[in-house]
Amino acid sequence: MATSTQKAKGKVTGSSGRFGCRYGRFVRKRVNEIEKISRAFHRCPKCDTESVARKGTGIWECRKCGYKFAGGAYQPTTPTMKIAQRAIDRTVVEESRK
Repeated sequence: MATSTQKAKGKVTGSSGRFGCRYGRFVRKRVNEIEKISRAFHRCPKCDTESVARKGTGIWECRKCGYKFAGGAYQPTTPTMKIAQRAIDRTVVEESRK
């Protein structure tokens, strides 16, 4: 039992509760965070509504406008993808100035 001086380590619940006590606390916690992100609705880059859902690994589709696009495995835009998009946008702006 945890007393007032000890910090209790909470039980990881949610989607990773199906693993029970197997695989370790941090693995279950990481799976829980990833599945929360991948199962949530995200903003559509075309119609700007929060209705993009994951169809498969790296495949995302807007439920409203039907726009289908490739993205990250667990989220539509990855940090690396954002950096690459910034570089592409910068190149397009420089080309338009010429």
